[in-house]
Amino acid sequence: MVAKDIMNKIVTAAKKSTIGRDLAVKLLSGMYSGLPVVDNEGRVIGIVSEFDLLKAIQSGKALEQVTAGDIMSKNPICVTEDTLIEEIIDLMTKHNIIRVPVVRKDTLVGVISRCDILSSIVEPEFVTFFAD
Repeated sequence: MVAKDIMNKIVTAAKKSTIGRDLAVKLLSGMYSGLPVVDNEGRVIGIVSEFDLLKAIQSGKALEQVTAGDIMSKNPICVTEDTLIEEIIDLMTKHNIIRVPVVRKDTLVGVISRCDILSSIVEPEFVTFFAD
């Protein structure tokens, strides 16, 4: 199995200029714990996470005054659509990361989270019952 088999193809990304408050609102939606940051051509230039926002607050910065470009982790680890899942798991465990952007010719085309990998491997053995 390779990245393109399980990646989320609908990806929300931030621009460098996205302010911290808007990032926090998006992350608080519960759908994300981090977002890729892209340039105007869609190339991944960073990752911004809840942790990055917390570090900004801890250092006394107001979320209205910081941007994704200010607080993002630079040089993010990315994979291509043909990267084997085993290699992605290796990267995630080695670098303790939750999600990995998937790129094609350096342009963002998807994202894979730890949940995506587990969901593709695990066959649930639960059954839901509804009683009257």
